[in-house]
Amino acid sequence: MTDKPKYPAPAENPETAPFWAAAREGKFLIKRCKGCGEAHYFPRSICPFCFSDQTEWQASKGEGVIYSYSLMRKSATGPYAVGYVTLDEGPSLLTNFVDCDLALLKIGQRVKLVFKPTDGAPLPFFTPAT
Repeated sequence: MTDKPKYPAPAENPETAPFWAAAREGKFLIKRCKGCGEAHYFPRSICPFCFSDQTEWQASKGEGVIYSYSLMRKSATGPYAVGYVTLDEGPSLLTNFVDCDLALLKIGQRVKLVFKPTDGAPLPFFTPAT
């Protein structure tokens, strides 16, 4: 498989528009609650911890560690890995791992954000940090 994967464009709505606008500029945003102080991802206007509507956008470095992952070896598109990354800012997110030897992924491994182009806003994925 030498073809580069074609990623679908994300569905945007008014609540997530600032997230996708920042992604177009190469920035990764999360939300932080002004009420309880917890950071969360996927960005949404209501805090999933205390249900406050007092949330604000915050830039993330896009760095963290692999919390868990699963390697899918049998797929029509070839092997791929999905898993949870715990960001340095606190929240965990489900993601795909790209641009790496999937057999070398390890729980606790440092990873960094990479954006992949679509016909719309780029999508965030993670790859091992060097």
